[in-house]
Order: sequence, then C-alpha cells, then structure tokens
Amino acid sequence: MDRRNNTHVSDFILMGLTESEEIQLVLFIIFLIIYLISVLGNTGMILIIHLDLQLHTPMYFFLRHLSFLDLTYSTAITPKTLHNLLTSTKHISYISCFTQMYFFVFLGVAECFLLSSMAYDRYVAICNPLHYPVVMSKRFCCSLIFGSYFIGFTNSMINVLFMSRLDFCDSNVIHHFFCDTSPILDLSCTDTRGVEIMIFICAGSALMVSLITISVSYLFILATVLKITSTSGKQKAFSTCASHLLGVTIFYGTTIFTYLKPRKSYTLGKDQVASVFYTIVIPMLNPLIYSLRNKEVKNALKRLMQKRQDSRQLK
Repeated sequence: MDRRNNTHVSDFILMGLTESEEIQLVLFIIFLIIYLISVLGNTGMILIIHLDLQLHTPMYFFLRHLSFLDLTYSTAITPKTLHNLLTSTKHISYISCFTQMYFFVFLGVAECFLLSSMAYDRYVAICNPLHYPVVMSKRFCCSLIFGSYFIGFTNSMINVLFMSRLDFCDSNVIHHFFCDTSPILDLSCTDTRGVEIMIFICAGSALMVSLITISVSYLFILATVLKITSTSGKQKAFSTCASHLLGVTIFYGTTIFTYLKPRKSYTLGKDQVASVFYTIVIPMLNPLIYSLRNKEVKNALKRLMQKRQDSRQLK
C-alpha cells in the first residue's frame, strides 16, 4: 500500500509556543529581530572572510562554513515560526514537515562535526605550530568540511527514512513550533521503539564522537598552555580558543539537555525553551561571539570600510 494512504495524514498542525494572541505578537517581534540580526551577522561574517585576504586561513575557513550553517539552520525554522505566529491556520504539509526535519537534523549534525574540526584546528595551531601549515592544508580542511556535511546528510537521511515509515492516524497536532522528532514520534499510532533506538544511536554517536574530539583537543591544548612560562603567552593561547569554547558550551549544553535523555522525560515547556535557544538564538549569537571577541575580524572590517572609503574618494 502507498505510504501516504497508510499515514492517513496529509498535513500537520504546529501548535507553537502559546495560544495567547498578545504573547504571539510579542514573540513575533522578538523572533523577527533575532532572525534579522542572525541573517545580517552571518552574511556579514561570510562576506568579511571572503573579501579580506588576511582571513584566508583554516580557522576562518571553518568559521565561514559555521556562519553558512547557522544562516541556513535559522532559515529552515524561523520563517515558518514567524508565519505561524501571525496566522490562525498553522498547517504544514506532510512533505514540508519532513523536509524541515531533514534540514534541521542535517545542519545540526554537520555543525557538531564542524565545531570538532575547529577544535582540532586550534589543537594543531597551539600544540604543533611549526607543522600547522602542513597539517591544516587546504585539501585537509576541505576534507573535514566534506566529512561534516556527509555525516550530517547520512544521519539525517537515516532519521527521516525511519520516521517516514511510521503511521499517523489518531492526530496531526504537533505540540511544538517546528517539526522536531520527539513531538512527531508522539503522534504515531504504531510502535516507535525501533525508530527511537535508531535515532538515539545516530544522534548520540554524532554528539559523543564530536564532543570527545573537542574534549581531547582541549585537554592537549590545556596541557600545552600550562607549560608556557610567560603570562602574555598563556593569555594569547587562551584568547584564540575563548570564542570557540563559548560557542561549543552553548550549542552542546542545549542540545544534550534536549536530546540525550529518554523521550518519556520530554517536557513541553522546558524543551521548547531549549529548542528556541538552539534553533533561533544560537545562530544569532555565533557571529556576535566570533566577531566581538576577535580582533582580526574587527581589523578586517576596518580595512574593508577603509578600502570602500578610499574607492569613493578616488571617484
């Protein structure tokens, strides 16, 4: 029998964060501002890194892809959320829902491994500075980026294929503001244990492998920094890692809180707040973290503005 006939569901209803129209309007304004800052910030980072030759290094190569992932990640969720906050009909088609879920998982997993690649880059820069240009070659950096996207693609494809085999016949109301796995699993009228185990293995392994890579990298970095005798040397080494560490802590903290636990412990309020944070807020925070705390990015922006001003004067 055709899968669509089995599901008995042609679309879903996203209930959102609240039913109060006043609160919905406030949330719309807040989310719109955050989304605009996120788009401007991440697009700005991509352009600055692309235009300034001094930022054509492995670290900023990874940072440019992080900005791209955050921009795409936010765009996959926020526009539909904003639309639903302004309308009474909160329908999303079956295909659109699973497409949103696919990109959500794909981009989230890819970001995990991109962050671990960035941690390895910092490890090589601080622990093996003389071998840095050889180890972090353009070919190797491209391989790390390809691997991050490929693992995200594979993980997401497995997730969506298993989820699409479920039957939805009792209800089509998703108690969430986007198509996440846990709320959709709750709607299934068939046994979901096999699907839950597969999703937990895929998501858990992706999180753990990337988190272990980051932890091991920073343990070696810490050991190397402690051997540095000068205070200025230690400060310089820590400053190169501070932004990445802050970004990793925020991203992994909210992700682990939401997903690395039994589905029965899913609580609507707390998990929705965490979901808002990592789907809408974090994509805005990353460009702020990596630009405001980074002198090289600030100097690059000044150089680009100076070039633009000089070109205007020549005209």
